Amino acid sequence: MTPQHLLEQYGPREAMEYDVVIVGAGPAGLAAAIRLKQLDPAISVVVLEKGSEPGAHTLSGGVLDPRALTELLPDAKERGAPLNQPVTGDDLLILTARGARRIPDFLVARNFQNHGCCIVRLGYVVKWLAEQAEALGVEIYSGFAAVEILYAEDGAVRGVATGHVGLGRNGEPKHTFALGVELIGRYTVFAEGARGHLGRQLGERFQLAEGRDPQSYALGIKELWEVPADKAKPGRVVHTAGWPMQEGVFGGGFFYHLDENLVTLGFVIGLDYKNPWVHPFEEMQRWKTHPSIRPRLEGGRRLAYGARAINNGGPQALPKLVFPGGALIGCEAGFMNSARIKGSHTAIKSGMLCAEALAEALAAGRSGDELAAYPERFRASWMYQELQQARNFKPWFKKGPRVGKVMAGVEHWLLPKVRVSSPPWTVHTSKPDHLHLEPASECAPIDYPKPDGKLTFDRLGSVYVANVAHEEDQPAHLRLKDPATPITVNFARYAGLEERYCPAGVYEFTPDDSGADRLVINAQNCVHCKTCDIKDPTQNIVWVAPEGGGGPNYSGM
Repeated sequence: MTPQHLLEQYGPREAMEYDVVIVGAGPAGLAAAIRLKQLDPAISVVVLEKGSEPGAHTLSGGVLDPRALTELLPDAKERGAPLNQPVTGDDLLILTARGARRIPDFLVARNFQNHGCCIVRLGYVVKWLAEQAEALGVEIYSGFAAVEILYAEDGAVRGVATGHVGLGRNGEPKHTFALGVELIGRYTVFAEGARGHLGRQLGERFQLAEGRDPQSYALGIKELWEVPADKAKPGRVVHTAGWPMQEGVFGGGFFYHLDENLVTLGFVIGLDYKNPWVHPFEEMQRWKTHPSIRPRLEGGRRLAYGARAINNGGPQALPKLVFPGGALIGCEAGFMNSARIKGSHTAIKSGMLCAEALAEALAAGRSGDELAAYPERFRASWMYQELQQARNFKPWFKKGPRVGKVMAGVEHWLLPKVRVSSPPWTVHTSKPDHLHLEPASECAPIDYPKPDGKLTFDRLGSVYVANVAHEEDQPAHLRLKDPATPITVNFARYAGLEERYCPAGVYEFTPDDSGADRLVINAQNCVHCKTCDIKDPTQNIVWVAPEGGGGPNYSGM
């Protein structure tokens, strides 16, 4: 039964009206909500969150620049913000297969210097931000996924609708069926994170990326460990480059020491890699076996796991931020600073800038128009200056690892030494990540070691500690435009790369009853990382929101 038929049979949907509707209770969405209420407590604001609670789907490396949060809430620490561990030092290691070289402190580029930052569990910060928002009168509805954009007769965005609940796998209503709800706003703000599925629709409808470089992405894979007390170094930040990455693959590792003998560690791999035999999850597991990483973890235990795509195309790849009736903020727009491996502070600042433009528009009695003041405020902000400084980081690496390393040193070490804050040149890219793949027959397969269950693990065990839960009897949220393409193209040309790029084991090629290969989609494993939506070479896979509350339930990741 189609959504339209459901509405005809069971409708109409209940509608709730607000001044501002915000999709996504992450750092950007909650900052926007808080700032709106600070500016005018009478503004009605609602925030929708598809996770079971704010922070349930939040995943971050964990080093937070507190600048924007301090601007938003100057007394954040006094209010109990979980900013417990300041950075005490930085290590930048260049790894080879058997050894490591530490870069001397005086040669470390500004993008890897974290003085003044905090190591946090961002999910806890988000949960705390939600408490601050609710105390100001913001309504937050967790476990409700926005699945449809609503448009006015003139084409402007007028709100969103949440998904129906209680639909079976065949799309037919079950005894638990209930229609979704319409949330109508004078303005609607989208803060879904990188590659948001509604943001993607908005980009196509309003041609928001026209004239921009294609957005570029990386996959971040993360684990949380408890280590023996004698191995804990609270506040120490470690970044690695080099091994195990193949030549031409963008990426590196991170190892951050929290308080309470906890460390957060992980690996970032650019999704523009060429070799379809690359297995990002296995690269991260292999990285942990390096002689400079293994001793830091031995005797410890893994507590949690997660994965998420991050955008790193720079300001050249930013879409148009506004359209009639709404705006994009945070990683939905692409405000990640890839050179610093940080996006939370820019997400918060973008939410604040958007909120200030919204408050002005609402005070003037406007609704449904383009918030021109938001991009103007962005261009006048410190956030714009910071992103401009880092704008070439990933584009240089697309020209090759040697070029990337040299030019990163020039732009982030040499230029600041001669007091040039921003490079006087801009590097552009023209090819999206999914078009970089080469045929499997032209690439060397990679032999990854088997997991030992102590230091290294398999994907299904990792999904278990990510606390992933979906209602299994529901329509698939991973959809194929053409069911034949995975076999005729991806399996034939790229050796079924879906089995490897997914960090949760969602995709599996198995023989059917006749012995022919087929693609099985284990959607219940999905951690909502969006890698498949980005890397699929024919863009045949479309990620849509499952029933609200489904997905990972991260504990302070």
